[in-house]
Amino acid sequence: MTQSLAELEQLCNVLYNSHNQNERAHAEGVLRPFSTNAEYIPQCKAILDAAASPYAQLFATSSLTKLLTDHPNTPSGLRSDTRKYCVGFLASKSDALESFVLIAQIQLLSRVIKTGWLDDPDAHETILDEVMDFLKQPGEGHYLVGLKIFNQLVMEMNQQTPGTSLISQRKIAVSFRHDALLRLFRVALQGLQSLMEGGGGALADTQNPGQNTTSLKPKLREQCVKLTLNCLSYDFVGTSLDESTEDIGTIQVPSSWRELIEDPATTNLLLDVYKRNAPPTSSCALECLVRLASVRRSLFASEVERNEYLRRLINGTSDILSKNQGLGEHDNYHEFCRLLSRLKTNYQLSELVAVDGYQKWIQGVAEFTLTSLQSWQWASSSVYYLLTLWSRLISSVPYLKGEAPSMLDQYVPKITETFITSRLDSVTAVARGEADEDPLDDEERLQDQLESLPHLCRFKYDATVSFLVTKLDPAIAEFTRYANAPAGSNTEGLEILEGRLTWLVYIVGAVVRGRLSCSSADNANESLDGDLAYRVFQLIQVMDHGFHCTRYGADSRQRLDLATLNFFGNFRKVYVGEQAMHSSKVYTQLSERMGLHDHLMVMNVTVTKITSNLKSFAQCHKVVEASLTLLQDLAVGFMSGKLLLRLDAVNLMLQNHTAEHFPFLNAYSNTKNRTIFYATLGRLLFMEDNPTQFHEFMKPIGALCDKLQSTYDSDVNAFRGDDAKHALIGLFRDLRGVTSAANSRRAYLLLFDWVYPSRIGLVRNAMTVFANDPQVTSPLTKFVNEFVLNKTQRLTFEPSSVNGILLFREVSKLCVTFGQRALQNPLPPAGSGDQHDLGAASAGGSTLRYANRYKGIWLVAQGLTRALSGNYVNFGVFDLYGDCALKDGLGVVISLLLQIPLDDVLSYRKVAKAYFAFLEVLCHSHLKTFASCDDVVFCQIVKSLEAGLRSLDVSISSQCAAAIDVLAATVFKARMGNDSNDGLGGLNVSQPGRGQTGGQSSGTGQTLLLARINAHRNLFPDVLRTLFEIVLFEDCANQWSLSRPMLSLILGNETAFGELKSQITLSAPPGKRQEMALAFEKLMHEVGRELTSRNRDRFTQNLTVFRHEAKA
Repeated sequence: MTQSLAELEQLCNVLYNSHNQNERAHAEGVLRPFSTNAEYIPQCKAILDAAASPYAQLFATSSLTKLLTDHPNTPSGLRSDTRKYCVGFLASKSDALESFVLIAQIQLLSRVIKTGWLDDPDAHETILDEVMDFLKQPGEGHYLVGLKIFNQLVMEMNQQTPGTSLISQRKIAVSFRHDALLRLFRVALQGLQSLMEGGGGALADTQNPGQNTTSLKPKLREQCVKLTLNCLSYDFVGTSLDESTEDIGTIQVPSSWRELIEDPATTNLLLDVYKRNAPPTSSCALECLVRLASVRRSLFASEVERNEYLRRLINGTSDILSKNQGLGEHDNYHEFCRLLSRLKTNYQLSELVAVDGYQKWIQGVAEFTLTSLQSWQWASSSVYYLLTLWSRLISSVPYLKGEAPSMLDQYVPKITETFITSRLDSVTAVARGEADEDPLDDEERLQDQLESLPHLCRFKYDATVSFLVTKLDPAIAEFTRYANAPAGSNTEGLEILEGRLTWLVYIVGAVVRGRLSCSSADNANESLDGDLAYRVFQLIQVMDHGFHCTRYGADSRQRLDLATLNFFGNFRKVYVGEQAMHSSKVYTQLSERMGLHDHLMVMNVTVTKITSNLKSFAQCHKVVEASLTLLQDLAVGFMSGKLLLRLDAVNLMLQNHTAEHFPFLNAYSNTKNRTIFYATLGRLLFMEDNPTQFHEFMKPIGALCDKLQSTYDSDVNAFRGDDAKHALIGLFRDLRGVTSAANSRRAYLLLFDWVYPSRIGLVRNAMTVFANDPQVTSPLTKFVNEFVLNKTQRLTFEPSSVNGILLFREVSKLCVTFGQRALQNPLPPAGSGDQHDLGAASAGGSTLRYANRYKGIWLVAQGLTRALSGNYVNFGVFDLYGDCALKDGLGVVISLLLQIPLDDVLSYRKVAKAYFAFLEVLCHSHLKTFASCDDVVFCQIVKSLEAGLRSLDVSISSQCAAAIDVLAATVFKARMGNDSNDGLGGLNVSQPGRGQTGGQSSGTGQTLLLARINAHRNLFPDVLRTLFEIVLFEDCANQWSLSRPMLSLILGNETAFGELKSQITLSAPPGKRQEMALAFEKLMHEVGRELTSRNRDRFTQNLTVFRHEAKA
């Protein structure tokens, strides 16, 4: 680099501050070598030493971090020197650094320590001592920096570094846990103790005489508590603790921590920190207590120590409750609710009841819960933990032994009633504008709260039902009166009523579902379920009558219908379908009061309501989607599907299913729901072998097809119009739904005869006209992909039938039509226009290219792949009779796929799946076509297969391995001069099911492939190197699949394998080289120069041993 320091500082300032995109791009281009070339490490250090600009310091620090991360094979000496440099830099300049530079420097130091942690295990104490010196320097500033370093170091060791395998991460994490974590935990507690005592002890020695010691103390306390929390949050045993769930079980702290955990001073210290500080320090202290409450049972020496430990937690939380200390702060409040919930997660009710002070504690928790429920606006995100606590307490009552009272009888009914009352009151508060948010709008939080509610409600179920009835009956009566209200009536009161009924219906649905999980499930409770269900069915009877029919557009009404659908779903799971209890007391209640004698009649009410929703809520996609999902659930079961066919409402739906009867089909927002609708109807339709009914069902769809074809024939411009376009989109979504339901050969042949040949022309015409419009091509290709998918062997034609060949020709025509148009109109490249820029484009541009082009390409590739692998076409026919359908289809899809930059292929999961599935079929069954590609295309495909081996998706990695195995085994066979398939056991180069292309004998394919590989001799050695890197250094979930191509490559490239062995052996630490060489010898022990199944299995077993020994 020739730039002066001043020029570099200016470029860094532009890079971080300029709003001009071109200026920033120029600065990034000039500075890029600093962060990509490891030779620039000394220059980065020089910039740090000399630069005055904080942005230059930030750039140099970030570049060093990236270089050390991206180059894991950096010499250990260089890492050690960089670590010492960072320590010295922070020690001498930390006071003068900008905060963002200081953070980046600490991150760099932590990354350097982590990457070199396994270089020299004997140096761990020295490394920690280097950082510990910060805590011994005069002045609180250095002490604060030292704590920040330790905090970042623990977090760094606890998370996987980009580019490293999970196995490598666990090695480092376990070593750090063993050698350093406890020491840092002690440092955190000792520092915290010193600060809470007023700065005495070790911390006092770090302060200068006369120095103002108050300014940094809050920050010091915060960092000490954070370090404590990070130590307790460490992934001790590789379980990847997920804080998104509260069912985490226990925290597996090592036995060496027992003394500190059992020490009363630890718990008391954190309680003291909470009481004497404000957030975030106080809330962080509560988080520490949450984790301490979850430590494993076996950590304690005996039950005595564990019970004493529980007593301290109970008394500590009880004291906070009695004094209401700090609970006015929302962060404190939230963590305190989590702490209460965790107490029951890790301890049995019998253990809690046995603690002295339990009665005071449970009373305090009950009062705290009641207050929280009443303060629903302030505590909405924390109520879940309290409800979970009470739910788990109630669940444990049947297992409670002894005479000590649990006191739950006294408090649970009050909590249940308060929850219900507070939710009903929230509706009024929202309507009056007294609340910032409506709890009904947050569906995830709503379901979380309803999940715990059944245990509370069914604890004293008769009392709960009586209370609910007092709320339901007046509300339903008032709602019924509104049905007779004149048009134009004031709806303010009705909106509040609908909101209250929404809550009540949700609660009833949750309570009924609770019969599946709650232990109290006798006949009396079933009768009470019927009592509640009757009232909801009573409400449903009046929802679509009178004035209520004018309310479908109101949000409050739509939420009420969502609640009723939720109730139907919950009631169905318990009392409808294959597991339904025909003699249940529920139906006794429903029969006596409403004439609903059994679950068939309930299903009729359900389907009637679903039908009404689909007709009335055309503009509300949420209600439509929920209604269709419920209908689909009902149709999934064989018996429940048969029951549905006995209902007049369902048969009416099968006879009248067009947009004329279901207006939601015309709403654009419901376009995707059309597929669900017709898939469900198709499932019901195909349950019975009735061709007449099928043709009657398809008549309206056929009429639409004929109309669209007529439009195309008479006026292509009209066919391009919006009306025809939207009709085509809906048509293909409908047909895809029907096709997905045709799971049997009988059903599929009915559909095939309906589509081909009379209506396949419309599909071709639509592709021809709209090939550049993803709105049409996406549903079209999805329908075709479903149509050619041979699931459950449904595409089984008669031996004399040519339908399979004709079907493939149609698929090929569609691929060629789409592909030619796409290749004629390539997407404009991003950035400078090269492939790298296209792959590294902005997120917005990349997303646009996916929607406009990549999605269409992967759909077309998926369709051709399914047709190629469907086992219903003899592909030799095409070459034999000079038909170009196969050749053209393969050629255009290969060209389309290679349009997508490899980085983008790997970035989009659906693209990657279709891309590599096609390549696997291409290599397995159409080797000559692949080997006939030009050099650039051939090398690009092999390189993409090599890249796919590293995919985190095991299915993709395995597909790439299988494709490479075919190529390598074919080349090995050709080099052995064996024209037969002997010696290729376990490998089917030309699988009968996939149909090798006729006329391209395996010998011809071998010859072409061998010529390609001989012309590019580095291709296979590079792939072999990649495979060894994956097996040795990465997580390998599909080792069996990877072992197959490894053996083929080793046998076919023995010279390259010998060189690779030497390189890997020399790269190992000197002390391990002999072991590595011995491991390689064992790898090929008793492995012959053949690819029989037995030989492959022996190599796979040897590879398992090799991997284990190499990683030891």
